[in-house]
Amino acid sequence: MNEFIEVLTRKYAQFTGRARRREFWMFTLINVLVQLVLRVLDSLVGLSFEPGDVMGGGWLSGLYSLLVIIPHLAVMVRRLHDTGRSGWIALLGLIPLINLILLVLLAEDSKPGANKWGPNPKAPAQRLTTPARNW
Repeated sequence: MNEFIEVLTRKYAQFTGRARRREFWMFTLINVLVQLVLRVLDSLVGLSFEPGDVMGGGWLSGLYSLLVIIPHLAVMVRRLHDTGRSGWIALLGLIPLINLILLVLLAEDSKPGANKWGPNPKAPAQRLTTPARNW
């Protein structure tokens, strides 16, 4: 849940840097669950675009989708950066069947070490140590 809130607030439109698998997949999971709840609410309250269709979507789920499209794209781009790939690969998601390749790429482990998009988020924080003084 922390990842979801962090992506929606602090990293809303941050397309630079790297995102671990946990950050991406937790955001995606909670996003899907919220979307499902909103679709059911749309149907129960009568805000569905097609009355009687529980999973058809409506005003609540539509507004929510508009609010999370930018952070979802941002966390996806950062996830691709973490695997050592350009964020432009996210466009594969627009091509039917080819988008399965994107799914595999998003599930890959981080590339070890730093890359051109930043340090590895899995790496332990670098501590600055002062040299010992021999007095």
